[in-house]
Amino acid sequence: MMPEPPKARLTLANVAVMLPIELLVHALVVETHLPYVAKVLVLTLTATVLVIWVAEPSAARILRGWLHAPALRHRRKLGAAPALWRARTVLRDEPGSLQKVTQALARSGINILSIHVHPAADGVLDEFVLSAPGHLGERGLLDALHDGGGTRSHVWPTTALAMADGQTRALSLAARIADAPDELPLAVAELLGARILTPAAAALERDDAGTRLKIPTAWHGPVIFTRPGEPFTPAESARAHRLAELAEILSHQRAAGTPR
Repeated sequence: MMPEPPKARLTLANVAVMLPIELLVHALVVETHLPYVAKVLVLTLTATVLVIWVAEPSAARILRGWLHAPALRHRRKLGAAPALWRARTVLRDEPGSLQKVTQALARSGINILSIHVHPAADGVLDEFVLSAPGHLGERGLLDALHDGGGTRSHVWPTTALAMADGQTRALSLAARIADAPDELPLAVAELLGARILTPAAAALERDDAGTRLKIPTAWHGPVIFTRPGEPFTPAESARAHRLAELAEILSHQRAAGTPR
């Protein structure tokens, strides 16, 4: 479906196609010996029919590229515009792993806008917000992450909300938890810019002036977060606990078979 062409271009196209038809019809009818009124009627009816059935469809077909050129240029710009993606991949917990995946993304023209790193059982789980060329789809992003050494990679289209302020980001993450309540630990870590502590690490590290936060979960007890050098504010703690309550409510509803 093509957009409506600009009025000026449409008028010029119709005139360019209709003018030869009008001249030809007038030349043929004027040479006849019909009465004046008959000539006017023949000219009017013939020109009208030819314009409706021949001129306008021909103009739309023959001059299609010129008529819609502005809209087509705009569409090409939109198609080539960078798209935002949220990506997740597991890397080895060793020096150079992050550099390798960033270089692989850069070779495909992908820009990293934000990154969050979480400990995982067999390495580190890296979450990215990426700006990728418009022609690069999900398969291209996954290939780039794989070339950089990533495993168990996933990508999702996202919006500028991924880069938004704390309140807006909290709402965006609440929608994410509503879709998958078990995303709670990673969502809270992303919201707070914090690191998830394993039980063993929590026993070894001490709480340094409010840099540790514990929230409950409905499936495997409390989860502990740490952010060295930057104590959690009461607002951040409240947001994290509200997300935990949302995840718990949804988990109970799903367990009971209650529709969302």
